[in-house]
Amino acid sequence: QVQLVESGGGSVQAGGSLRLSCVVSGVGSTWMAWFRQAPGKEREGVAVIKLGSGIIAYGDSAKGRFTISQDNAKNTVTVYLQMNRLKVEDTAMYYCAAESLGTNWMNGDFRYWGQGTRVTVVS
Repeated sequence: QVQLVESGGGSVQAGGSLRLSCVVSGVGSTWMAWFRQAPGKEREGVAVIKLGSGIIAYGDSAKGRFTISQDNAKNTVTVYLQMNRLKVEDTAMYYCAAESLGTNWMNGDFRYWGQGTRVTVVS
């Protein structure tokens, strides 16, 4: 059974950094992504990685500030989202997702989702 557990959210001042983690078990070489959803706004694709391949892509809001990466352990994979130079508009619930079901990751069509971790950026 696939499980995704996110952590690392919190409150930070604008300009600061946070690193989100998503520990996943039960997946192979699949696509994993970070999405976010702010109150009253649609879900937005932040970054995606093809496990084991080095293929990475970012949403426009993340380019130049966020970095997605992976770390493999024996039975689990951790996908990180390093977020630098955070802005107030980065405030959102951040979700980890695994196994893309479509051809465009930005559509958010993933089979598995985590519970989310909240990021609050204050000015």
